[in-house]
Amino acid sequence: MERFDAANVTVGMVALGCSKNQVDAELMLGALKKAGYAISPDPDECDVVIINTCGFIESAKRESIENILDFCGRKGSGRLKLVVVTGCLAERYREELASEIPEADVVLSIGANDEIAAAIKKGLGGERVVKFYAPENLPMEGERILANEPFFAYLRIADGCDNRCTYCAIPMIRGRYRSRPMESILAEAEKLAAKGVKEFNVIAQDTTRYGEDLYGERKLPELLEKLCAIDGVKWVRILYGYPDRVTDELLSVMAKEDKIVKYLDIPLQHVSAKILKAMNRHGSMTETMELIRKIRREVPGIVLRTTLLTGFPGESEHDFELLCKFVKAAKFERLGCFAYSQEEGTPAGDMPDQIDEETKQRRAEVIMEIQAEISSAVCRRRVGSTLEVVTEEFDPRRKLYCGRSQYDAPDIDGRVYFKSEKPRSLGDLVNVRIEKSSDYDLMGSAVEE
Repeated sequence: MERFDAANVTVGMVALGCSKNQVDAELMLGALKKAGYAISPDPDECDVVIINTCGFIESAKRESIENILDFCGRKGSGRLKLVVVTGCLAERYREELASEIPEADVVLSIGANDEIAAAIKKGLGGERVVKFYAPENLPMEGERILANEPFFAYLRIADGCDNRCTYCAIPMIRGRYRSRPMESILAEAEKLAAKGVKEFNVIAQDTTRYGEDLYGERKLPELLEKLCAIDGVKWVRILYGYPDRVTDELLSVMAKEDKIVKYLDIPLQHVSAKILKAMNRHGSMTETMELIRKIRREVPGIVLRTTLLTGFPGESEHDFELLCKFVKAAKFERLGCFAYSQEEGTPAGDMPDQIDEETKQRRAEVIMEIQAEISSAVCRRRVGSTLEVVTEEFDPRRKLYCGRSQYDAPDIDGRVYFKSEKPRSLGDLVNVRIEKSSDYDLMGSAVEE
């Protein structure tokens, strides 16, 4: 019998969905490397391809299934021998996915991610591997192979969610909220910083709840202070906060710590008290506006990002008009709006007064049209200022560099394009004088020292 040698097996990863899913993918790649497998970023050069799926909303589920079927169809025509399915779709539709796509050689729920190396070995030996464990078994620690540029990383501080918003499938996919011990997070951050990571994007399904389950109180402010004390760290960014938990203590830490970028992501979803109650969320337009004013007062110069949802069951024209009025008044620097997706297994999925797809999409487009004007005005106000920009790309044809300021989160916000007389390395922080703007992007020139 031929001896199995992982070094002769090249594995690739197709990571779909959110930043939390990306961290899962990076941990699996780290475990595979530790087990001796070769890792390649090019799926066409791989013996094994892992599809780390998203299962949050309908469009993401379609994308995941299309990728699974695509790679299953490639088996036998090149190097590809094994297709592995992991991630949220495999967690949400366990037996259904395994039975309806028998071409998938390995199917693991997120709770079984730490068995990825052994499962691939068994799969290459001819065994179909299907394993489902509780999502709370999801590994949140270990060596990672960063899927993005090496100068920034997502730092996951917790997983799961207890908020139980009625439209959201995350609690049944990811399980209960569970924080990582602070010592573990700081050890990972120190290791990443030693490898050249300059920017930490702090993530969880709800970052502002961090510590409640472990310590009996919210510990995000303390964690942020300790992250800022790590040598080599330049920027610390807070993503996915819950509005009810944006405390005075958190704002105080944000205001005083220079390394914490003046940026806060607080998905609001809506401002109609009726719709928020139906979503199992809290607040009203008045309360939300008070919160926004407070944040801007306590942290001068802060950039706020939010996410809104249109077409939730029962959303009347009045509710939608209230949302439009709010967007115009709040003037968020960053805003995304999505049409509600009716998801089976969620309370909202069974609610009466579901709204037709055309109306949901039209309302989302109207919100984004309003936001485009606001964003354009925000960008125009940056003209003439100088921003520190992390260099991410270089276009040799246009002789332009591209990057982000502290006011731009990776992958979701605008970019800063700039010229430079001297060459810049990726990851360099460069002062850029802003000369022009568009709806979402800025253009300028490096300030040559």
